[in-house]
Amino acid sequence: MQRKAAGDLKKLVTDALVEAGLTYEGAREYWTPRRLTLDIRGLNARSSDVREDIKGPATSAPEQAIQGFLRKAGLASVAEAHVHSDPKKGDFYVAHTVKPGRPADEIIAEVMPGIIRNFPWPKSMRSGAASAKPGALRWVRPLQSIVCTFGSETEETRVVPFEVDGLVAGNVTYGHRFHAPDAITVRRFEDYSANLEKAKVVLDAERRKQIIATDANNIAFANGLELVEDEGLLEEVSGLVEWPQVLMGTFEEEFLAIPSEIIRLTIKTNQKCFVTRKPGADTLSNHFILVSNIEAKDGGKEIVHGNGKVVRARLSDAKHFWQRDQRDLPDLDTLKASAEKFGLDLAKPLDQRMAKLDALNVTFHAKLGTQGARVERIRKLAAELAKVTGADLVLVDRAVVLAKADLRTEAVGEFPELQGIMGRKYALLQGEDAAVAEAIEDHWKPNGPSDRLPGDKIGVTVALADKLDTLTGFWAIDEKPTGSKDPYALRRAALGVVRMLLERGIRLSLRSQLLELNLEWYPQAAREDARALLGSISPLYGRSSLEEAALHERLVEGDKFNNGKFVAYPSYYSVLHFFHDRLKVYLRDLGARHDLIDAVLTPEADDLLMVARRVEALTAFITSEDGQNLLAGTKRATQLLAAEEKKGTVVEGAVSADLLKLDAEKALYAAVETASKEAAAAVAREDFRSAMEALSALRAPVDQFFTDVLVNDEDPAIRANRLALLAAIRAATGTVADFSKIAG
Repeated sequence: MQRKAAGDLKKLVTDALVEAGLTYEGAREYWTPRRLTLDIRGLNARSSDVREDIKGPATSAPEQAIQGFLRKAGLASVAEAHVHSDPKKGDFYVAHTVKPGRPADEIIAEVMPGIIRNFPWPKSMRSGAASAKPGALRWVRPLQSIVCTFGSETEETRVVPFEVDGLVAGNVTYGHRFHAPDAITVRRFEDYSANLEKAKVVLDAERRKQIIATDANNIAFANGLELVEDEGLLEEVSGLVEWPQVLMGTFEEEFLAIPSEIIRLTIKTNQKCFVTRKPGADTLSNHFILVSNIEAKDGGKEIVHGNGKVVRARLSDAKHFWQRDQRDLPDLDTLKASAEKFGLDLAKPLDQRMAKLDALNVTFHAKLGTQGARVERIRKLAAELAKVTGADLVLVDRAVVLAKADLRTEAVGEFPELQGIMGRKYALLQGEDAAVAEAIEDHWKPNGPSDRLPGDKIGVTVALADKLDTLTGFWAIDEKPTGSKDPYALRRAALGVVRMLLERGIRLSLRSQLLELNLEWYPQAAREDARALLGSISPLYGRSSLEEAALHERLVEGDKFNNGKFVAYPSYYSVLHFFHDRLKVYLRDLGARHDLIDAVLTPEADDLLMVARRVEALTAFITSEDGQNLLAGTKRATQLLAAEEKKGTVVEGAVSADLLKLDAEKALYAAVETASKEAAAAVAREDFRSAMEALSALRAPVDQFFTDVLVNDEDPAIRANRLALLAAIRAATGTVADFSKIAG
């Protein structure tokens, strides 16, 4: 909250000052656990005068109208107004007024109380005697004092006085609450910062982070260790202290039998401490690093001792969880039905946890059923995906069955961040195949644009099944992301699917995986409707682009039609459109042009890898000289056709060779025929570069056609035939991309 609050303070104050007519050269914010600070440089001492012209009535207007104008303009008599002439409207009065500027002190004093009272804290509280009164100040913690000074660098500064709930702004602040609690008088920022430093307060948060990181690395190095860096923890700890003091503590080596991930999270979550390891080692050492806010007289011995006691207690709990998770559950007899359903071996601890997850009917989502039912769906989907990815079906099935089992372990119950990680460790302990154990951990991945992908085909298959199941499920219950909210991380799931398909080179029909294999998602009353509609998708591909666009627009408006029943067809197009959006983001991040993506991406495109390869081939082609020239010719043809179609002209679907009179149009017709066949054949074998090369042969004939041929011939039959030839150009290039969407 600190970093955001400092940024909010900067924006709110500078916006208010600029709106009031002031300008400034620069502003920088600072924060500690006890203070927010804003340093504004080069602020005008006074706002500029504002000239305003107020237009009045005509000079011949009634006296009542003229008096109203004088009152509005603040003039004593009509003699103070100016007369302007307009050739059409005649003479009329105008008042030239000048609103004088105001001192910066006055403006600051005016805007600051409102900013403080309405400060956008995510959480706030009332405090003190005034808290019982309506409209009392709400602040993140009880507000103790306000400092506000203003002045040039060559003159004495002055206090800008204003009052908020009994607190009057002044020039007095306080240092470290234990080491230097005395008052500090402030003139300007330089002595404010310097005096706070003397009073054991490091004002700059980035400098506090640097001090902590440097001292932590140094103390670890001095003990033959290295710090396990954690940027999130470093940010958090720097916001807990004003005078960072780095110390090292220890715990018993017996706790190192616990997995390193559990040790790190236990110490981090409960004590905000860093862990260490031997240089280059995979496992941790029994030394941890803590950051104190007090420069203790005993060198920090008592602080280290106190933290050590808590760390040992927490690690003792963690060791208990770790050992309990490897023991048999006490109620194995009640788990036999679930074990039989999933082919589980109740002699193995992780299998027991999966059976328990199913037997307890643990809810995944109120509208989407239990975790056990979800695993059954993922299992079916993964079996189909394994045929595409080439993964071992037996290992995939075993990984899916055990992937969610660690949700019933005590370690994951204490630290949800360890989902998958603990599943892998427990799987290895009970002798599972290493690939299965890895897939259990990796099925959550990738968890963002920078996270790694699953390591092998088995992990990719399980991760794809998990994410596709999530997306189809939440689409089926109409829980899609909105502009500002995505509580189920569906954007992240879709991006994960996109990354796996493209970066692992997987050909996958989203239509078959999202629709045909997932009818179980849909409410019972709508399943028959959904099945009936499956047959209507294939004909869709034969529609014209205009019909397709209109139908697509109608379908994605909502997920309910056909007498209000929910059906699969529009939901499929809606979720496919969502995948298209994620694909666009991914490709643009890689440097692809948005217009080239749009030129390739059609509403029904469900093989994202092929879309990406088309974009790659089109990018290479369109940047070549042939590509640029063909683009220009194709755009000219498309524009002529669009203009004619807008008039209602019906363009013939076929070119008549008998009506071709000029050599240029005959040559173009022959070139289009050849290029169309070659491009279509190349696209069929998914060789998009060859398709582009085939189209490049059209460059010269198209250029010659527009040089030698007049499309709008006097003979209607010849004119119609030439328009059909232009349509053939559009159709030929349309086999690889919609050239009309390409800029340039």
